[in-house]
Amino acid sequence: MKSPALRKLRAKLADDQPTYGMWVTLESPSITEIAVALGLDWVVVDAEHGHLDWHDIVGHVRAAVRSDTVVIVRLAELNGGLIKRALDIGADGVVIPWIESAEQLEQAVAWCRYPPTGRRGIGGERATGWGGCLAESVAEADEHVIVMPLIESVEGGRNIEAICQVEGADLFYIGPADFSATAGYPGEWQGGDVADQILMVNETVRRHNKHCGVICRNHEELVLRAEQGFRLLGLGLDSGLLIRSLRESLAHVGISRSFGPTLTPRDD
Repeated sequence: MKSPALRKLRAKLADDQPTYGMWVTLESPSITEIAVALGLDWVVVDAEHGHLDWHDIVGHVRAAVRSDTVVIVRLAELNGGLIKRALDIGADGVVIPWIESAEQLEQAVAWCRYPPTGRRGIGGERATGWGGCLAESVAEADEHVIVMPLIESVEGGRNIEAICQVEGADLFYIGPADFSATAGYPGEWQGGDVADQILMVNETVRRHNKHCGVICRNHEELVLRAEQGFRLLGLGLDSGLLIRSLRESLAHVGISRSFGPTLTPRDD
């Protein structure tokens, strides 16, 4: 855990400044190194979807060591063992998927904090300097650790008022794809009244003096979300950013190309 980086991130948010980051889905630590070199405020390493294993995850955490880029690990589920492992290897926080109730978030916070206030076990891993600075790391961890609930269902949105009242979680994220699917619009990020529901979640989070984030699909959406008050702005997924850049480059030479689920190239 990088306490100075976490303080800097929270200072920006307290000043109501937007912060910028990206979601990492590919295995190369060079991706996080590039994010650090460009001065991104944060990266989320996705251990829920895709193929990243713990060897890959620790590589991304190491790539941001002694930097001001906060590294948060998105876990596969609300699970004490997964939370402990991610924090033990030095992640600055965790994203907990599919949070739909205050009770779920309370459980997540408890697993992220050491006794007597929580139930996190003390291990001799990277987070404690391999056991060499236990007291120091434990003293800082509870104050700085990020416990970020992912609101990705209509039920989670419906319960956001109660969820926001849980102590120990001040940063939230919205998952528009799953949110829209639970509203009956799979594949349509803002089908029906989903767009309004997402704005309602953000407004509720901000009313509680907390901060909300969302992934953006293009430059225009990035500007719009900042204007709407979202403060953890995802520039995109690493794979999506690469695809977007390649397609834009091809378009400059008159080639309009995409691919489908079979990953076979096709002309548009």
